[in-house]
Amino acid sequence: MASSDASAAGATSTYLVVYKEKTSTGGAGSAVAAAGGQVVATYAPISVVVARSSDPGFAEKMRVVKGVEGAVATTRFASAFDGGAVSADAADTADTTVAAPSAPANGVSGLNDALSGLQWDMRQIKVGEAHAVSTGSPTVLVGDIDTGLDYTHPDLAPNVDAAASANCVSGVPVPGLAAANDDNGHGTHTAGTIAAAANGIGIVGVAPSVRIAGIKAGNAAGFFFPEAVVCSFMWAADHGVNVTNNSYFADPWLFNCRNDAEQRAIWTAERRAIKYAQSKGVLVVAAEGNQADDLSHPTFDATSPDDTNPVLRAISNACAVVPTEVPGVVGVSATGNEQMKSFYSSYGISAVDVAAPGGDSILQRTAAAPNGRVLSTWPASLLTVTCAPARRVVDPSGAAYCYQQGTSMASPHAAGVAALIASVTGKTGGALSAALQNAVNPIPCPADVSPYAFFPAIDNGAPQTCEGTLAQNSWFGAGEIDALKAVG
Repeated sequence: MASSDASAAGATSTYLVVYKEKTSTGGAGSAVAAAGGQVVATYAPISVVVARSSDPGFAEKMRVVKGVEGAVATTRFASAFDGGAVSADAADTADTTVAAPSAPANGVSGLNDALSGLQWDMRQIKVGEAHAVSTGSPTVLVGDIDTGLDYTHPDLAPNVDAAASANCVSGVPVPGLAAANDDNGHGTHTAGTIAAAANGIGIVGVAPSVRIAGIKAGNAAGFFFPEAVVCSFMWAADHGVNVTNNSYFADPWLFNCRNDAEQRAIWTAERRAIKYAQSKGVLVVAAEGNQADDLSHPTFDATSPDDTNPVLRAISNACAVVPTEVPGVVGVSATGNEQMKSFYSSYGISAVDVAAPGGDSILQRTAAAPNGRVLSTWPASLLTVTCAPARRVVDPSGAAYCYQQGTSMASPHAAGVAALIASVTGKTGGALSAALQNAVNPIPCPADVSPYAFFPAIDNGAPQTCEGTLAQNSWFGAGEIDALKAVG
């Protein structure tokens, strides 16, 4: 979707004002007002201010304020969630019937809800067996930073934490479930994978007894503006969140290059917010992206800025993807039902820590996964609006579900397993990250990568190649997550 540059047109725009690290923002109100703006939110622990102004010269005025490191308009800048751009196929449009399938009960090793027989993804990572040990603890809180969640969905309502949920789209948190309601569907899908209740209805999540908070950073169109990303991590840090799931790439630049003033200001603010959350013991889990790119060896970016008109530009390792390439973040690549890397999944020896089921509708259709995709919760009000016809499923109770694929679907599996580990061990932060990366089944680089020949990198057209050892490689990291090992 395209939007105009409101800052240039003189309309009211949102800005990030980034002060030098550890600089007081005490005088920000006066400085912003003198420059012709108003403060929206102040994040003092990371020396970042969100402001609004209709003065097209606002950013330039703020850049000369003492202590300010950078200022940038964010109005025209956004990023789409990573799960929405995967190639469609004939099966997506072949069937226009919304109906409940005949799903076998007890179909996934101890998962007994009505649609559990369709959850090949949970069987693949041994979730049912893990639940014999632990289904997670309500003392553990997962923050799903996404497009919000449908708090009325019967599979989510039992586990949603109202006090920890908020809408951060404006850059300042608006607390509560109604504010964090999902108007896209993507967030409800990721939330279900993490924590759908074991209640006989629909599906069962990886950690069906933990609490989940909807932290809405993405709008109805699936864009995540920089001020919303900053707000979300600050909210998670200060509201007892143990793990965040992040199924998107942040700000308009797929790759954020430090030699560009605008990109650097946004990149700095977002990285500081993530670092602040990590300092509070939050484990940040993030999707690698659906570009089939080698993030460790980038050469071109053809995706950015993704909310206006992308322009091909040469890049290097001075450019990084946020949040997955931020230090300490657990990066997750996607696998299909044959435990191969999904055709679309980005990768990288320095970027991927673990792999998890994300689906693959082209290379990995099987009897267990006939359309290759992952089934999870969806808002009933949006089922016929934002879920393709052949992907729709309605539980006998009337609850709505949708099949999707993407590293967006992989990341919440890993976040859910991390929540199980936190539940049984009490580990947080770096210790939790290490435990998650140990709870895996290693997968080697394939000897034959020819099936991927038709899926070169979207940004530079390079063929997909895998490097590394069984213990750590660019496609699977340490390996595919195993929920049973996580709680064993």
